[in-house]
Parts: sequence; C-alpha cells; structure tokens
Amino acid sequence: MPDDDGTGWLFPLPKEEPPEKPLLYSIKRPLWTANKAKLIQRYLRTFVFITHHGTYIDLFTGPQEPKQLDTWAAKLVVEIEPKWLRHFYLFEKHAKRIQQIEQLKLENSDRHIEPFPGDCNVRIHELLDRKSIREKEATFCLLDQRTFQCHWTTVTALATYKTEGNKIELFYFFPKAWYERAIAGIRNTDILKRWWGRDDWKRVLAWRAMKCVNEMEQRFRTELGYKSARAFPIYKDPQGRSIMYWMIHATDHPEAPTEMLRAYNAVGLGLPAETKEQLMFRYNNIDLDEPDGLERVSK
Repeated sequence: MPDDDGTGWLFPLPKEEPPEKPLLYSIKRPLWTANKAKLIQRYLRTFVFITHHGTYIDLFTGPQEPKQLDTWAAKLVVEIEPKWLRHFYLFEKHAKRIQQIEQLKLENSDRHIEPFPGDCNVRIHELLDRKSIREKEATFCLLDQRTFQCHWTTVTALATYKTEGNKIELFYFFPKAWYERAIAGIRNTDILKRWWGRDDWKRVLAWRAMKCVNEMEQRFRTELGYKSARAFPIYKDPQGRSIMYWMIHATDHPEAPTEMLRAYNAVGLGLPAETKEQLMFRYNNIDLDEPDGLERVSK
C-alpha cells in the first residue's frame, strides 16, 4: 500500500508518548472513500457484540451522496444487527439532509433516533448538558467534516464528557486531498482559529497535511488524554493512488486499535462480516445472547 509520499508500503506512524500497544496486523489493502461508511459499520458491529449496548453520535449526519445511500454511515449504523445500539443522536444543518434523517427515523421507528437540526458545534452542548448519556454507556461519535467545520471546542466537549471509564470514542476525519488548497484559500481566519482551537493557529498555515495530521494525533493523546489515537488513510479509489482523508481513531479501550485495523483490512479486502460463532471463538467467553432490559422505542 503506497504511503503518503508514495515511497513505501506502510503509512508512517508517529512515535507515541506514552507508547501504544503495537498493532498486530499491517494494513493489507487500501480502503477508499466509497467504503468509509462500511468501515464504521463493521467496527461498531463488533463492539455491539462485545458491549451489548451503545450510543452513536453523528455530527455531520446527512448523506454526502444522496443517491448512494449504501455509503451513508448513519443508515448503515442504524441497520446493524442485532439492534443493540440503543440511542442515535444525529446532527445536520442542511434542510434537505435533515429530511433524509427524518425519513431514516420514520423507517426505523423501533429505535431511539433523535435528530438535531442546526450547527453541531452549538447543539452538541445541548445534548451533553442533558447528561442523558450514561458514564458506562459505550459511546461513539463520527466527525465526518468536509474541511474545517468541526470546532476544537466541540472535540474537547466530547472527549471530556465522561468523568469515569472510557471516553467517548471518536472517528475524526481530516481532509488530506484538498488541505493545502483550503488553507491557502482561507480569508476569514476565525474559521481556522475555531477549527484548530489553540493560540498557535498561525503555524498551521505553513504546514503540509501530514504534519498537521501527526500533530492532531498527538493532541488527541496529550491534550485530550486518549490512550490511543491513530490515523487511517482513506483513499480516492481502490488502487490507493491518492489519499482523500485521514480518519483519526481516538479511543481508551485496550482492544479498539486492533479491532479498527481488523475492520479496515476486512472492508478493504471485501471480506464478509464475521458470524456470531466466529466472534465467540475470538473472544472466548463473550456473551452473544440478547441482553436483558434492552431499551426499545414503541412503534
């Protein structure tokens, strides 16, 4: 798999402080943009089997390709079987995409789906201030921004919400392909200030995309306190000729980095989803029965 510079076969991983547990596998095949939603679905399905519960937050929910709903992450996550993810909080500011979210809610009336129309950087605080997400509830948040739409204060609010146990797990998308062009085109520097969230934002103007990605990884670990933060390349096409995004996966769960890499490889290689029996074999004592007291929404 070509790296970001086209000189090798693995993308470079920064030295980590504190060091992370080494990955057990290498990336085997490029994962391209059409499959990034399947990556999120594949990964979360495994964790649903492990936790038997979970909450999903999506800050930029609407489908990026309205006519290709098989690439819509929120739809694929809602459709995960068994239906043990309990709560879905879906944020979107564009009116047409909000209509699609409302339709998704209508088609899945047995699930707790709550749309949040408007700016996610404002409305996320409404959700978090309600304290409706329990401390021990496995919680995942997708931040699939186009460029600089997600404020660092939003990322910080998510990362610091829980006071015990594992933090909210984040899938943070960083724009690689058009990063330098977007930086050069900024006229309103407040956009960059809010996105970067630190007083040294002017340094970013001179950085290449890879330098900024490495710095972001470090910030997730040092500033936000995540035990692991790793960037996964999302390519333009199946041949891996150009990186479109880096997805930074930030987590506290000790098995999560390995599970994400396993999901990345499986989706990239087009492997079928693991069966219950395969998951049971891999996790030995995992309980795959229907959990007691599973919350449902009446039809």
